[in-house]
Amino acid sequence: MKFAHEGKIGYLQPTWAKHCGVRAGFTGRNGGVSRAPFNSLNLGYNTDDLAVNVEGNRSTLTRAFGLRPHQLLTVNQIHGSDVLLVNEPNPDLSYFLSVACDAVVTDQPKIMVGILTADCYPVLLVDPQRKVAGVVHVGWRGAAYGLIEKTVQVMHAEYGCQAQQLLAAVGPGIGAHAYEVDRPVREAFRHGAGRWDEISVEVALGKWHLDLRRCCELQLNAAGLLAHNIEIARECTCCHRETLFSHRRDKGQTGRQLGFVLID
Repeated sequence: MKFAHEGKIGYLQPTWAKHCGVRAGFTGRNGGVSRAPFNSLNLGYNTDDLAVNVEGNRSTLTRAFGLRPHQLLTVNQIHGSDVLLVNEPNPDLSYFLSVACDAVVTDQPKIMVGILTADCYPVLLVDPQRKVAGVVHVGWRGAAYGLIEKTVQVMHAEYGCQAQQLLAAVGPGIGAHAYEVDRPVREAFRHGAGRWDEISVEVALGKWHLDLRRCCELQLNAAGLLAHNIEIARECTCCHRETLFSHRRDKGQTGRQLGFVLID
């Protein structure tokens, strides 16, 4: 990935984005109007930031990409396993702010579909031939549910997307060294998506460091994506205080960055 700009907005851009008729990437925390501790480009309403600041930040983001604020689609992320399908035009995308789900699949052009994160991993999926996009919010619950694979299955069932043709990007998230979890998380994986021993290291009795980045990579592989079509950001949200929001580092008082896809 490389760092790119649209207007005042800087973001990490997958190298495949410029060659497949979409714009995609991962915003950071700078370039907005929010004040500390949400400074400055907080794009999430589910924070203690002033709504007027979030609205201003969303307007700045969409304007940078030649859109209006109502062309940004985000949902009510609840760490669940549901995938939202948006397969027809909708004049008021603000409706989806109240829809509870953690992944979105669409073939609709001229809308920015996004996932908000502040330690969890945003995963972008694009079928460049069929012009279909998917965005996935992967925390430990989404990973245990196998939400990435479920989203790929929805793309195949609804649009005929073939996993071998999909392009993927995994954005910044919390590194394993900073992400300690306990027995309920281990049990969720053992009863769900599995592969616990490949993504965890025991650091104390009943405590593990969980590597969600590696988990995303393994689940993309398991879903049938080709290794050379997957790009993975290495930035840890917890370590990069100046550029990225982190829920765990800042004890919940922080903003949200966006992983997004825009089909032109």
